[in-house]
Amino acid sequence: MLKIISAEERLAEKRGHKMVIVGKSGIGKTSLVRTLDQAKTLFMDLEAGDAAIEGCPVDVIRPRTWSECRDFACFLGGGNPALPDDAFYSMTHYQSVCQIYGDPTPVLEKYDTLFIDSITVAGRLCFSWGQNQPECRSDRTGKLDTRAVYGLQGREMMSWLTQLQHIRDKNVIFVGILDEKVDDYGRATFDLQIEGAKTGRELPGIVDEVITMTTLTSDDGQQFRGFVCQTMNQWGYPAKDRSGRLDMIEEPHLGKLMQKMSSGVPQVERPMAFTNPTEVSIAEGDNNNA
Repeated sequence: MLKIISAEERLAEKRGHKMVIVGKSGIGKTSLVRTLDQAKTLFMDLEAGDAAIEGCPVDVIRPRTWSECRDFACFLGGGNPALPDDAFYSMTHYQSVCQIYGDPTPVLEKYDTLFIDSITVAGRLCFSWGQNQPECRSDRTGKLDTRAVYGLQGREMMSWLTQLQHIRDKNVIFVGILDEKVDDYGRATFDLQIEGAKTGRELPGIVDEVITMTTLTSDDGQQFRGFVCQTMNQWGYPAKDRSGRLDMIEEPHLGKLMQKMSSGVPQVERPMAFTNPTEVSIAEGDNNNA
C-alpha cells in the first residue's frame, strides 16, 4: 500500500550518495577507493585493473559479461514490482538471481558503498552484448544494424543505472574516463568516454554528483590533484552538485567528500556567488600518476 512519508521520517532515513567521478587515464581515479571505509566497500572490478589498489583490504567482485553486471544490480537493488515477469529487474528476475547468489541481506548489511570501476567498461560490455542480440540484425539480410545496437545499448545502460540508483541507502560511485576534444578554433570540450551518446547525455540526470578529477595549479605554481564539483566552472569540466554543500574545488578524498555532502553547510545557507571563489588555474600538461 502506498503511504505518505512524513518529513521527519524522510529526514531520518539513511540515504546513500550516487556519483560519477571522471578524469583522464592515470589521474588516480581507481586509487580513490583507498579514501573510503574499505571494510564497508565493495569494489566492482570491470577493468581488471586493480593494481592501483594492490595491498588495499577491500572486497572485490569481477563481472566478465553484461549479464553478470545486470544480475548483480538486480541482486543488490531488488525486484521492481512494476515490471512484467519476463523483464530484467522484475520480481521474477530478482528471485532467479537470489537462487544463484543466495540471500542478499548479509551483503547489504556488510557494505555501505559500491565502487564501480568503470562505467566506461560497463558501456563496452553492454555494447558487445547488444551486438549478439537477434533484434539488432536485419530480418532480410541478417547483417548487424549498428543503429539498433546503439539504441539497445542506451536503453540497457539507463535501466542498469536506474536500478543501481534505487539502492537508496547505499553509496554508488562510478568512475569513468574523461575525453577531451579540441575544435578548429582551439576550444576544448570534455565528455565521458562511453559507447553511445545516450548514456553520456542522460547520466548527469540520474546521479546526484558529477565530479571531474584533474590536475590544477595554485597561484604559487604548485600542482595538485583536485575535484571540480560545480557546474559553472571556468574550465568547462563536467560537474554537478545536487547536495549544494560542495565548493568549486574539493580535496580528492571520497570519505571527506561524502561527509561534507551529508553534513556541510546547506545550499540555502551558502552565500550566492557570481564569481569564481577559487584562485586556481588548469595545469599545463597531465599529471599521470595513478
